[in-house]
Amino acid sequence: MGVEAGAQAARARALAVLRIRSRALAVALLPAAVAVILLAGTVGDRLEGPVWDAARWVLTPFAVLVLLAAAGIALVVARARPAMSPTVPVTEEAAPDLYRMVRDLADRLDVPAPSAIALTPDCDSWLEDRTHPAHAPPPAEEHRDIAGPGKQAHRRHPVAPVLVIGSPFLWWMRVGELRAVLAPVIAGTGPSAHPDIAAARRFVRGLDAAVAVASEPRRDPVSRAVLAGVGWVARILLRSCRVHAAELERGVAAAAAERAQAVDYGLRIVAQEQVGLAYAGWDRLLTRVALPAWRMGRWPSRLDAGVVAALTELSRRDRLAEGFASRLGERPACDLLEEPGTVDEAASLLAARLFHGGPAGPGPDWSPVDWSAYPDEVVDRKWRLDAARLHRVLDAMGVRPATGPTAPATVAPTLSRVLDHLTDTGPAWTAGNIGATRPAAGSTGPGPDTAPPEAAGPPPGRPDPLDDEDLAGTTAPSATLAARLSAELAREEAAPSPAAPSPASPPPDPAALWDDRALPLFPLQPPRTARELLADHLTAMVCCAAMDTAGATPGLDWLDGPTLLIDGERTADLAPKVLTLIEDGDATPLRVWLSQLGIRPEKPVRLG
Repeated sequence: MGVEAGAQAARARALAVLRIRSRALAVALLPAAVAVILLAGTVGDRLEGPVWDAARWVLTPFAVLVLLAAAGIALVVARARPAMSPTVPVTEEAAPDLYRMVRDLADRLDVPAPSAIALTPDCDSWLEDRTHPAHAPPPAEEHRDIAGPGKQAHRRHPVAPVLVIGSPFLWWMRVGELRAVLAPVIAGTGPSAHPDIAAARRFVRGLDAAVAVASEPRRDPVSRAVLAGVGWVARILLRSCRVHAAELERGVAAAAAERAQAVDYGLRIVAQEQVGLAYAGWDRLLTRVALPAWRMGRWPSRLDAGVVAALTELSRRDRLAEGFASRLGERPACDLLEEPGTVDEAASLLAARLFHGGPAGPGPDWSPVDWSAYPDEVVDRKWRLDAARLHRVLDAMGVRPATGPTAPATVAPTLSRVLDHLTDTGPAWTAGNIGATRPAAGSTGPGPDTAPPEAAGPPPGRPDPLDDEDLAGTTAPSATLAARLSAELAREEAAPSPAAPSPASPPPDPAALWDDRALPLFPLQPPRTARELLADHLTAMVCCAAMDTAGATPGLDWLDGPTLLIDGERTADLAPKVLTLIEDGDATPLRVWLSQLGIRPEKPVRLG
């Protein structure tokens, strides 16, 4: 197969990067070369005189300092550990069929096979160079190149990059689709094996790693000053290489795509549709289903299997996706793994760490949960805990129990207490009446369901949480309750947890693959606003009342997450009525909805 145009462009850009490296070396050696000339001039009495002597005395120490600085920078660049993606390694023993498929693809594409395979809990696939000594496994654990058995441990040819595959692809895609999607990725090992491209990439990665090392906080002023200089030089070189490095990667991608056209090209068009669908299902599963469990200290142990369930549900609801259900009769790509459940569990735990920042392993406050137990162990518990927090805040605000002929004789928590407190007909809350509450009609002080201003304010020592544009347009009781809920939740999250590392814990091992202090690396969503927290807690209280007084049950919707089931049917019209109460202080739509479903708001509910 001839040399692709993209590969030629990539090699040209790689030479440009290497020229920048050569120029930097030349600049570092220039003072030393001049100093050598001046010192050599004393041998033949040619460069004599006070001017030449002064030049020698000044330039020689300067040249030595420059050489020492250049050597130090080169040492930092060479020893700095480049960033490495957190992945789940997959050995050939754990997935012989997958390795065989990748090896066959590499043979058909006439490129080196990847050196290993790893999975990432995301919908993407790429090649990653892990040839840096900090990334290499110990000699006793070194894996063979998947190009075939019989390879020696110490090879003279360059080590191929690692193939990283998105784990959702293995569960949702069929074997043929996965093969078509991976073809252009594996084809990238060809250009990567070129010495100039590999050298240019190593240089750029080293500079990037050196900048990261220089950016780490240090208390020692000497090392801080030295590394600041190293970072300054590395950033200058990175800026000089930026355009060439970007064009190099574009050339490599173009060359890989051109070479892969000969392999499963027609199927690849269909497979790309599955890539987009898998991404949509994965994103929705994480944000709607996994995130509520993570926030409670539980992590679903079969996220990838959940993608299949979510996308199957989507195909059932969406007529445009009817054709996708027929694919499920074909062989799934996860069959290429010997133990799909074990791999799914490892990928699910890594996803929880990357997207939420959970611990590295199970613990008392960080335990796995199966999908069958999700409604009872996550949904029901989440609603009970939120309802309990809501009533704790109401107690702290001095809100009295519900009144009226149907109110219970005890002080047990009821939904009526919350509805009565939030029912309000006054003007919407604005930033100008922070902490204020509207007295009840006909009274000269706070009404029975409102807290005095000093009780409704934020906790001491905290910035005023009511100064939030998100609360604009809500009633005064809603704004005050939302702010107090936000502060209460912040206090709970700030409390130390046995499953989480303490702030005083020692720094991670320098040989670790990635820095746990930066978790979560990819947070799914920004922190919930006060309005969202109030809506979540009010919804939880309604669901608890429905379960305790109307026989409703918690459920799991694969696309929307926790859901309330009444007579086995999903309720989908609760959110607008909750928002009406929060924004307008009008509880009538919600009370009508409760009455229609037989939910008794005056009855006590069981809290978490």
